Amino acid sequence: MNKKKIYPQWFVIITLIIYAVFFLFPSLLGVFYSFTDWSSRTALNGLHFVGLDNYIEIFTSNKNYGSGIFNTFRFTVISNIVKLIPAFFIAVMLKGGLKGKGVYRTILYLPSILPFVIIGLIFKSIFNYNTGLLNTTLEAIGLGFFKQKWLSDLGVVWTSIFGVDAWRGIGYVMTIFLAGLNSIPQDYYEAAEIDGANFWHKLRYVTLPMMKGSIMINLVFGITYGLKVFDIIYVLTNGGPGHATEVITTYAFQLYSNGQYGMSTALNSILLVITAIIGIFIVKFMSRKETE
Repeated sequence: MNKKKIYPQWFVIITLIIYAVFFLFPSLLGVFYSFTDWSSRTALNGLHFVGLDNYIEIFTSNKNYGSGIFNTFRFTVISNIVKLIPAFFIAVMLKGGLKGKGVYRTILYLPSILPFVIIGLIFKSIFNYNTGLLNTTLEAIGLGFFKQKWLSDLGVVWTSIFGVDAWRGIGYVMTIFLAGLNSIPQDYYEAAEIDGANFWHKLRYVTLPMMKGSIMINLVFGITYGLKVFDIIYVLTNGGPGHATEVITTYAFQLYSNGQYGMSTALNSILLVITAIIGIFIVKFMSRKETE
Protein backbone atom coordinates (compact mmCIF):
# COMPACT_ATOMS: atom_id res chain seq x y z
CA MET A 1 0.00 0.00 0.00
CA ASN A 2 2.81 2.39 0.89
CA LYS A 3 4.58 1.68 -2.39
CA LYS A 4 1.40 2.47 -4.30
CA LYS A 5 1.12 5.79 -2.50
CA ILE A 6 4.80 6.74 -2.94
CA TYR A 7 5.24 5.51 -6.52
CA PRO A 8 3.33 8.33 -8.30
CA GLN A 9 5.30 10.94 -6.31
CA TRP A 10 8.48 9.96 -8.13
CA PHE A 11 6.95 11.21 -11.37
CA VAL A 12 6.29 14.59 -9.75
CA ILE A 13 9.81 14.81 -8.32
CA ILE A 14 11.44 13.94 -11.66
CA THR A 15 9.28 16.51 -13.44
CA LEU A 16 10.17 19.19 -10.87
CA ILE A 17 13.88 18.42 -11.21
CA ILE A 18 13.71 18.75 -15.00
CA TYR A 19 11.72 21.98 -14.66
CA ALA A 20 14.22 23.39 -12.16
CA VAL A 21 17.29 22.48 -14.23
CA PHE A 22 16.06 23.61 -17.63
CA PHE A 23 13.79 26.55 -16.72
CA LEU A 24 13.90 27.76 -13.12
CA PHE A 25 17.67 27.79 -12.65
CA PRO A 26 18.45 29.48 -16.03
CA SER A 27 15.73 32.07 -15.33
CA LEU A 28 17.15 32.91 -11.90
CA LEU A 29 20.66 32.99 -13.33
CA GLY A 30 19.46 35.41 -16.01
CA VAL A 31 17.96 37.68 -13.35
CA PHE A 32 21.28 37.63 -11.49
CA TYR A 33 23.24 38.57 -14.63
CA SER A 34 20.83 41.45 -15.27
CA PHE A 35 22.41 43.19 -12.25
CA THR A 36 25.93 42.88 -13.69
CA ASP A 37 27.94 44.41 -16.53
CA TRP A 38 28.15 41.03 -18.29
CA SER A 39 29.27 41.63 -21.87
CA SER A 40 31.60 40.38 -24.56
CA ARG A 41 34.41 42.24 -22.74
CA THR A 42 33.80 40.51 -19.40
CA ALA A 43 36.45 37.89 -20.12
CA LEU A 44 39.07 40.69 -20.17
CA ASN A 45 37.68 43.11 -17.57
CA GLY A 46 35.93 40.70 -15.24
CA LEU A 47 32.28 40.57 -14.17
CA HIS A 48 31.08 43.41 -11.91
CA PHE A 49 27.85 43.96 -10.00
CA VAL A 50 26.20 47.20 -11.17
CA GLY A 51 22.91 47.08 -9.26
CA LEU A 52 19.98 48.66 -11.08
CA ASP A 53 22.10 50.45 -13.68
CA ASN A 54 20.89 48.23 -16.54
CA TYR A 55 17.24 48.80 -15.61
CA ILE A 56 17.76 52.55 -15.22
CA GLU A 57 19.39 52.59 -18.66
CA ILE A 58 16.38 50.79 -20.16
CA PHE A 59 13.83 53.25 -18.79
CA THR A 60 15.82 56.50 -19.08
CA SER A 61 17.98 56.19 -22.21
CA ASN A 62 17.02 57.60 -25.60
CA LYS A 63 17.23 54.19 -27.27
CA ASN A 64 13.44 53.62 -27.30
CA TYR A 65 13.44 50.59 -25.00
CA GLY A 66 10.26 51.98 -23.47
CA SER A 67 8.56 52.00 -26.87
CA GLY A 68 9.59 48.34 -27.25
CA ILE A 69 7.75 47.52 -24.01
CA PHE A 70 4.73 49.52 -25.21
CA ASN A 71 4.78 47.76 -28.60
CA THR A 72 4.85 44.40 -26.85
CA PHE A 73 1.67 45.27 -24.94
CA ARG A 74 0.07 46.70 -28.08
CA PHE A 75 0.82 43.56 -30.07
CA THR A 76 -0.49 41.34 -27.25
CA VAL A 77 -3.81 43.18 -26.98
CA ILE A 78 -4.56 43.75 -30.67
CA SER A 79 -3.36 40.35 -31.88
CA ASN A 80 -5.75 38.68 -29.43
CA ILE A 81 -8.66 40.87 -30.54
CA VAL A 82 -8.12 40.27 -34.27
CA LYS A 83 -7.87 36.51 -33.73
CA LEU A 84 -10.30 35.65 -30.93
CA ILE A 85 -13.39 37.47 -32.21
CA PRO A 86 -13.26 36.24 -35.85
CA ALA A 87 -12.20 32.74 -34.74
CA PHE A 88 -15.15 32.52 -32.35
CA PHE A 89 -17.75 33.40 -34.98
CA ILE A 90 -16.08 31.14 -37.56
CA ALA A 91 -16.25 28.29 -35.03
CA VAL A 92 -19.94 29.00 -34.42
CA MET A 93 -20.63 28.90 -38.18
CA LEU A 94 -18.65 25.69 -38.67
CA LYS A 95 -20.47 24.08 -35.74
CA GLY A 96 -23.74 24.72 -37.55
CA GLY A 97 -24.96 23.22 -40.78
CA LEU A 98 -22.47 24.91 -43.11
CA LYS A 99 -21.79 22.74 -46.16
CA GLY A 100 -18.20 21.58 -46.59
CA LYS A 101 -17.31 22.60 -43.05
CA GLY A 102 -14.66 19.87 -42.83
CA VAL A 103 -12.81 21.42 -45.78
CA TYR A 104 -13.06 24.89 -44.26
CA ARG A 105 -11.69 23.64 -40.95
CA THR A 106 -8.69 22.10 -42.69
CA ILE A 107 -7.98 25.16 -44.82
CA LEU A 108 -8.20 27.52 -41.84
CA TYR A 109 -6.08 25.31 -39.59
CA LEU A 110 -3.25 24.59 -42.06
CA PRO A 111 -1.44 27.96 -41.67
CA SER A 112 -1.06 27.39 -37.92
CA ILE A 113 1.22 24.38 -38.48
CA LEU A 114 3.65 26.33 -40.69
CA PRO A 115 6.77 27.81 -39.03
CA PHE A 116 6.55 31.57 -38.57
CA VAL A 117 9.92 32.05 -40.25
CA ILE A 118 8.58 30.49 -43.46
CA ILE A 119 5.35 32.51 -43.22
CA GLY A 120 7.32 35.69 -42.61
CA LEU A 121 9.54 35.14 -45.63
CA ILE A 122 6.54 34.40 -47.85
CA PHE A 123 4.64 37.50 -46.77
CA LYS A 124 7.76 39.65 -46.94
CA SER A 125 7.86 38.74 -50.62
CA ILE A 126 4.11 39.31 -51.03
CA PHE A 127 4.34 42.76 -49.41
CA ASN A 128 7.28 43.92 -51.53
CA TYR A 129 6.37 47.33 -52.94
CA ASN A 130 7.73 46.87 -56.48
CA THR A 131 7.46 43.16 -57.19
CA GLY A 132 5.18 41.79 -54.45
CA LEU A 133 2.06 39.83 -55.31
CA LEU A 134 -0.25 42.17 -53.38
CA ASN A 135 0.72 45.42 -55.12
CA THR A 136 1.05 43.69 -58.50
CA THR A 137 -2.48 42.30 -58.16
CA LEU A 138 -3.87 45.70 -57.14
CA GLU A 139 -2.33 47.27 -60.21
CA ALA A 140 -3.59 44.49 -62.48
CA ILE A 141 -7.21 44.98 -61.40
CA GLY A 142 -7.07 48.77 -61.65
CA LEU A 143 -6.66 49.48 -57.94
CA GLY A 144 -3.09 50.68 -58.09
CA PHE A 145 -3.94 53.67 -55.90
CA PHE A 146 -4.21 51.21 -52.99
CA LYS A 147 -0.54 50.29 -53.32
CA GLN A 148 1.37 50.70 -50.08
CA LYS A 149 4.84 50.20 -48.72
CA TRP A 150 3.33 47.58 -46.46
CA LEU A 151 6.43 46.91 -44.35
CA SER A 152 8.14 50.29 -44.42
CA ASP A 153 5.30 52.81 -44.07
CA LEU A 154 4.57 53.79 -40.47
CA GLY A 155 0.87 54.10 -41.29
CA VAL A 156 0.35 50.49 -42.39
CA VAL A 157 3.23 48.41 -41.05
CA TRP A 158 1.41 47.31 -37.89
CA THR A 159 -1.71 46.52 -39.93
CA SER A 160 0.43 44.24 -42.12
CA ILE A 161 1.92 42.49 -39.09
CA PHE A 162 -1.49 41.94 -37.46
CA GLY A 163 -2.88 40.67 -40.76
CA VAL A 164 -0.16 38.05 -41.13
CA ASP A 165 -0.46 37.06 -37.48
CA ALA A 166 -4.24 36.66 -37.81
CA TRP A 167 -3.89 34.62 -41.02
CA ARG A 168 -1.66 32.19 -39.21
CA GLY A 169 -3.36 32.07 -35.81
CA ILE A 170 -7.11 32.20 -36.42
CA GLY A 171 -7.30 28.51 -37.37
CA TYR A 172 -5.60 27.39 -34.16
CA VAL A 173 -7.85 29.56 -31.98
CA MET A 174 -10.89 28.36 -33.92
CA THR A 175 -9.99 24.72 -33.19
CA ILE A 176 -10.01 25.34 -29.44
CA PHE A 177 -13.35 27.14 -29.72
CA LEU A 178 -14.78 24.23 -31.74
CA ALA A 179 -13.74 21.82 -28.99
CA GLY A 180 -15.59 24.00 -26.49
CA LEU A 181 -18.69 24.23 -28.69
CA ASN A 182 -18.78 20.46 -29.16
CA SER A 183 -18.79 19.98 -25.38
CA ILE A 184 -22.03 21.98 -24.94
CA PRO A 185 -25.04 19.62 -24.64
CA GLN A 186 -27.53 20.09 -27.48
CA ASP A 187 -30.35 19.91 -24.94
CA TYR A 188 -29.56 23.44 -23.82
CA TYR A 189 -30.14 24.82 -27.30
CA GLU A 190 -33.34 22.82 -27.73
CA ALA A 191 -34.66 24.17 -24.41
CA ALA A 192 -33.75 27.71 -25.47
CA GLU A 193 -35.59 27.27 -28.78
CA ILE A 194 -38.69 26.08 -26.95
CA ASP A 195 -38.53 29.30 -24.91
CA GLY A 196 -38.45 31.28 -28.16
CA ALA A 197 -34.75 32.21 -28.15
CA ASN A 198 -33.24 33.38 -31.43
CA PHE A 199 -29.62 33.01 -32.56
CA TRP A 200 -28.33 35.98 -30.55
CA HIS A 201 -30.20 34.93 -27.40
CA LYS A 202 -28.69 31.44 -27.60
CA LEU A 203 -25.27 32.94 -28.22
CA ARG A 204 -25.51 35.23 -25.20
CA TYR A 205 -27.25 33.01 -22.66
CA VAL A 206 -26.07 29.51 -23.67
CA THR A 207 -22.93 29.56 -25.82
CA LEU A 208 -20.87 32.28 -24.15
CA PRO A 209 -21.42 31.12 -20.53
CA MET A 210 -20.55 27.55 -21.52
CA MET A 211 -17.47 28.66 -23.44
CA LYS A 212 -15.67 30.38 -20.55
CA GLY A 213 -13.09 27.59 -20.35
CA SER A 214 -12.22 27.72 -24.05
CA ILE A 215 -12.13 31.52 -24.04
CA MET A 216 -9.79 31.52 -21.05
CA ILE A 217 -7.49 28.92 -22.63
CA ASN A 218 -7.23 30.99 -25.80
CA LEU A 219 -6.58 34.13 -23.76
CA VAL A 220 -3.79 32.48 -21.76
CA PHE A 221 -2.13 31.10 -24.90
CA GLY A 222 -2.64 34.37 -26.77
CA ILE A 223 -1.27 36.60 -24.02
CA THR A 224 1.75 34.36 -23.48
CA TYR A 225 2.44 34.29 -27.20
CA GLY A 226 1.96 38.05 -27.57
CA LEU A 227 4.36 38.93 -24.76
CA LYS A 228 7.06 36.66 -26.18
CA VAL A 229 6.54 37.52 -29.85
CA PHE A 230 9.76 37.61 -31.82
CA ASP A 231 9.93 35.67 -35.07
CA ILE A 232 7.15 37.39 -37.02
CA ILE A 233 8.48 40.86 -36.13
CA TYR A 234 12.08 39.92 -36.80
CA VAL A 235 11.44 38.31 -40.19
CA LEU A 236 8.91 40.84 -41.51
CA THR A 237 10.41 44.15 -40.37
CA ASN A 238 13.44 43.47 -38.15
CA GLY A 239 11.96 46.12 -35.86
CA GLY A 240 11.66 48.75 -38.59
CA PRO A 241 10.98 51.13 -40.10
CA GLY A 242 13.41 52.80 -37.73
CA HIS A 243 12.44 51.26 -34.39
CA ALA A 244 8.69 51.53 -34.91
CA THR A 245 7.95 47.81 -34.55
CA GLU A 246 10.60 46.83 -32.00
CA VAL A 247 9.36 44.67 -29.13
CA ILE A 248 11.10 43.50 -25.98
CA THR A 249 12.43 40.31 -27.54
CA THR A 250 13.87 41.98 -30.66
CA TYR A 251 15.65 44.57 -28.52
CA ALA A 252 16.98 41.80 -26.27
CA PHE A 253 18.18 39.87 -29.33
CA GLN A 254 19.97 42.93 -30.73
CA LEU A 255 21.66 43.67 -27.40
CA TYR A 256 22.80 40.07 -27.04
CA SER A 257 24.10 40.06 -30.62
CA ASN A 258 26.10 43.21 -29.82
CA GLY A 259 27.66 41.56 -26.77
CA GLN A 260 25.62 43.52 -24.19
CA TYR A 261 24.53 40.40 -22.32
CA GLY A 262 23.69 42.12 -19.03
CA MET A 263 21.36 44.61 -20.72
CA SER A 264 19.78 41.81 -22.74
CA THR A 265 19.06 39.71 -19.65
CA ALA A 266 17.65 42.82 -17.93
CA LEU A 267 15.11 43.23 -20.74
CA ASN A 268 14.27 39.54 -20.56
CA SER A 269 13.89 39.83 -16.78
CA ILE A 270 11.38 42.65 -17.27
CA LEU A 271 9.49 40.40 -19.66
CA LEU A 272 9.62 37.58 -17.09
CA VAL A 273 8.15 39.82 -14.39
CA ILE A 274 5.39 41.11 -16.69
CA THR A 275 4.49 37.56 -17.76
CA ALA A 276 4.49 36.33 -14.15
CA ILE A 277 2.22 39.17 -12.96
CA ILE A 278 -0.25 38.62 -15.79
CA GLY A 279 -0.09 34.84 -15.26
CA ILE A 280 -0.87 35.18 -11.54
CA PHE A 281 -3.76 37.52 -12.33
CA ILE A 282 -5.21 35.06 -14.87
CA VAL A 283 -4.88 32.10 -12.48
CA LYS A 284 -6.62 34.03 -9.69
CA PHE A 285 -9.34 35.18 -12.06
CA MET A 286 -9.93 31.61 -13.27
CA SER A 287 -10.01 30.28 -9.70
CA ARG A 288 -12.56 32.92 -8.69
CA LYS A 289 -14.76 32.05 -11.68
CA GLU A 290 -14.63 28.34 -10.85
CA THR A 291 -15.82 28.99 -7.28
CA GLU A 292 -18.75 31.18 -8.37
